[in-house]
Amino acid sequence: MKHIETGDCPMFAAPRRLALAAALSLATLLVLPAAARAETITVFAAASLKTALDGIVADWNAETGNTAVVSYAGSSALAKQIQEGAPADVFISAAVNWMDTLEEGKLIRPGTRVDLLGNSIVLVAHGAEAAPVEIAPGFDLAGMLGGNKLAMALVDSVPAGVYGKAALMSLGVWEAVAPKVAQADNVRAALALVATGEAPMGIVYATDAAAEPAVSVVGAFPADSHPAIVYPAAVIAESAKPEAEAFLTYLSGAKARAAFEGQGFTVLEK
Repeated sequence: MKHIETGDCPMFAAPRRLALAAALSLATLLVLPAAARAETITVFAAASLKTALDGIVADWNAETGNTAVVSYAGSSALAKQIQEGAPADVFISAAVNWMDTLEEGKLIRPGTRVDLLGNSIVLVAHGAEAAPVEIAPGFDLAGMLGGNKLAMALVDSVPAGVYGKAALMSLGVWEAVAPKVAQADNVRAALALVATGEAPMGIVYATDAAAEPAVSVVGAFPADSHPAIVYPAAVIAESAKPEAEAFLTYLSGAKARAAFEGQGFTVLEK
């Protein structure tokens, strides 16, 4: 009688194929739950956070398997986008008033708002070795500028510009300087004007100045010359993703704290 190899016989090959397919299906099912847990969240963040937050996001993505995608702009522009229904999960503002506006409109999730960071504003000049300036009531900033411009973020809406205008008003020099102000959409754009030499001086956050080697800090504005600079953060009410709260918690952790402090921020949330 002829011996038949099971691998050569159609009646045995079909069950083997079925068994292989079942094994592959089982392996897929075992992998899917882990993949399903991976989530993408959208973070709207003040432009001044970019240098520190980019590194923090990379760490969070690597550690959790999730992905945080960050949209940077002026806090006012981001808040208005959220009001118009933009699909954000987390908002980090550079000023409390824009977060207040969203909270009053019930657009942030109750119980998630935290005051995360503090900052300060400085006067910067183009070049790495600019001469220091004494910032005091009545100092002649307009005279220092001559026929040139002072770069600032939008002075009536973007927090860095609002703080800068308040400081100049407090020091009694705003009226003289106002005609010379070149307004930018956000503080990083104002910083870029000084870094490229399009404006010889500008007012930015201390953390922005630390991130740009093409400018020098020539003076710091007194803390009492403007409202306290606080960065509140919260989860957006429409977000259904638990990872959003997890990300917000991560921002207060030791690794994120070190990254923020390394860029010159004061970490307020313990």
